Amino acid sequence: MTVYSYERWTLAKGHVLQGVDIDIPAGAVGGLVGRNGAGKSTLIRTLLGLQVADEGESRLLDCPSRDLSDAVKSQLGYAAQTPDLFAGLNAYEHLQQMGAVYPGFDDKLALALAARLELPMARNAEQLSLGDQQKLAVVLALAHDPDLVLLDEPVASLDPISRRDFMRLLFSTRQREAQRTVLISSHLLSDLERVVSHVMFLREGRVQLFAAWDDCAEHLRVRACPARPPALQPGELHWSAGGGGRLLVDKRLTDAGPAAQPLGMEDLMEVLNT
Repeated sequence: MTVYSYERWTLAKGHVLQGVDIDIPAGAVGGLVGRNGAGKSTLIRTLLGLQVADEGESRLLDCPSRDLSDAVKSQLGYAAQTPDLFAGLNAYEHLQQMGAVYPGFDDKLALALAARLELPMARNAEQLSLGDQQKLAVVLALAHDPDLVLLDEPVASLDPISRRDFMRLLFSTRQREAQRTVLISSHLLSDLERVVSHVMFLREGRVQLFAAWDDCAEHLRVRACPARPPALQPGELHWSAGGGGRLLVDKRLTDAGPAAQPLGMEDLMEVLNT
């Protein structure tokens, strides 16, 4: 399925996302990775029509982001890093509000999700910790059993045990046979590495690399290269000045050298950003 596509966007404050068209298979989990300001939140918000580009066009599930149809909206679940909740309503009342908007909202599923996350249901949103606010936002995003879930730093304020439980929850709540597709941004790359099938690295609004994560782990390596090469050769993906000079290569296409070791997601992000 084509989850999203966008062409060059010019956004407020000079933020620009360069054109790309990416297909994420149905049922895949795509990770958005990049430093602060790389464009992760901008990408998600623009896809959802929450941030409007001055130029260009973005599409989500083949529908213009500026005018998402009710049918597309019913397939979406979204949780922001800073949840937009009603301060004076408790979790039960939030579920009631969401149930009035989404015909497919499942009260039993919502309560089961909240119980598994140990969410204080009777406490008003303004009294919840940021971690519990994120839990509530995730419950609201999943309780109508959406086909596509977009999550912006959903576990940034959770402790390690809660993060583990959340990741399990995300992939065990499907009520129908159709596969769920997930797009998730996170700085917690060790957590992300365990669950994603695909990864997109962003830097200053540009996509540096998009690939299946298993392919990255199996085939990408770095080798010493003190001087910047005048031009990258086939199989050479990126030169990094860090670590005395390194070259990111695809070992299927060029020699990685005998000392090359597999790269974790944190390693790869560091190479791509130095």
